[in-house]
Amino acid sequence: MTQQVSGSPFLKPFFLRMPVRVVRPLRQRRHTLPASEFRNLTPQDAISVFEIEREAFVSVSGECPLTLDEVLNFLSQCPELSLGWFEEGQLVAFIIGSGWDKERLSQEAMTQHVPATPTVHIHVLSVHRHCRQQGKGSILLWRYLQYLRCVPGLRRALLICEDFLVPFYLKAGFKQKGPSAISVSNMQFQEMEYTLGGQAYARRNSGC
Repeated sequence: MTQQVSGSPFLKPFFLRMPVRVVRPLRQRRHTLPASEFRNLTPQDAISVFEIEREAFVSVSGECPLTLDEVLNFLSQCPELSLGWFEEGQLVAFIIGSGWDKERLSQEAMTQHVPATPTVHIHVLSVHRHCRQQGKGSILLWRYLQYLRCVPGLRRALLICEDFLVPFYLKAGFKQKGPSAISVSNMQFQEMEYTLGGQAYARRNSGC
């Protein structure tokens, strides 16, 4: 709005400009996925899990540690013993475990979950092909073991691996228990054990 002021003939008319309020549109908050997230897996993650597992293992050994039905079974019975690493909503690495109640792993441990036991059997650790050689396997395993320290009643973790992977697990703190009684397609394995003693380190997204 403007207003003209007049008076003396020697004065030129001028205008008083009233301040104009500019209304700016509200900025809408953009909903974005977290850049990196660690969480337990669910049955809804089974297809993504199996696709990563199949690509990682079939090309090397011709066998998957877990079938799709077994993945679904473990993620339904004991999702709390799994851990997935997601980047912008996409699964990039995972670990699946189940409960076991004997000193050593046997063939039955490959498909069974025994609830309320102090031992976790780690079935598989796998990383998406586009994310390998970046240290993600070591980071995920570290976080998983720290997470297990927070689960009441758990005392140790067991797994089997081929000979060439023994140094990887030794570096992570596992101890070698000797040759495993489990064989898959004539493949031989070493059994490894990790003791879940002491306090977990507090880290963001660790679940502790």
